Amino acid sequence: MTLPNGSAPELARQAAARAYELDRRHVFHSWSAQAHRTPMAITAAQGCYVWDGDGNRLLDFSSQMVNTNIGHQHPKVVAAVQEQAAKLCTVAPQHVNDARSEAARLIAERTPGELDKIFFTNGGADAVEHAVRLARLHTGRYKVLSRYRSYHGGTETAINLTGDPRRWPNDHGNSGVVHFFGPFLYRSQFHASTETEEAERALAHLEQTMVFEGPDTIAAVVLESIPGTAGIMVPPPGYMAGVRALCDKYGVVFIADEVMSGFGRTGKWFAIEHFEGVVPDLLTFAKGVNSGYVPLGGVAISPAIAATFDDRPYPGG
Repeated sequence: MTLPNGSAPELARQAAARAYELDRRHVFHSWSAQAHRTPMAITAAQGCYVWDGDGNRLLDFSSQMVNTNIGHQHPKVVAAVQEQAAKLCTVAPQHVNDARSEAARLIAERTPGELDKIFFTNGGADAVEHAVRLARLHTGRYKVLSRYRSYHGGTETAINLTGDPRRWPNDHGNSGVVHFFGPFLYRSQFHASTETEEAERALAHLEQTMVFEGPDTIAAVVLESIPGTAGIMVPPPGYMAGVRALCDKYGVVFIADEVMSGFGRTGKWFAIEHFEGVVPDLLTFAKGVNSGYVPLGGVAISPAIAATFDDRPYPGG
């Protein structure tokens, strides 16, 4: 018997033991107390399965980082990666490259509305950082609103936007982020008993937050189209349309974070498409765009925001 990658089980176990030894000696892990980690070694993967260091085949219910949408080791993607590596491994971003141009076209075909300009990044948190920067520069404002029970990434702005306890050790109250309660009927903050009440009261709370913070100071509202990390909290009917209307009313940029929910995760290309007629000004993506086979993320940009940088250099990359 051999593993999917061609390794014999005993050799795979030996390699896994060596990898574990080196990991504990040299690797500093994210979101962890280092002395208390006993990470599982992964020696092979195929489709929806992974093999651990003892040769056990396991269903990958988490899709690794909730990103392996098409499964592990998809032969067409592996072949495409190999073909591109043989042709051109890397190129500076200021140059035109056929692979990037075609990727931008394919993504723009699938984004809602006129989000046809694509800014590529190295991952999801990076994309959120740039979306916020675009919104701040476009509006000339600084504050950004995001909901509690959200996750937007581990970098400086993204972790401050995050609405779960992982933010606390990194939050010094100086990031310009204001949090609000989103709709979640199961644990309603608004004493609602129906989805209609929950949506209406959550929108009233958001508008009140905007008014008391000063609409002229708010650059953007950032929302996961369907929150994922803190729980799958599908917005009730009318809520996302209401957020879009509030952003229009006060001249605030609406950023849809689709890093986790994009590229088929919810049955549509992007989760925002479940809410008819709602198109954000900026849409962030990563994870499922290529199932995590190589680092990639980005921001899809509306024509109005893209035009801000027609004659003004965008300070980031």
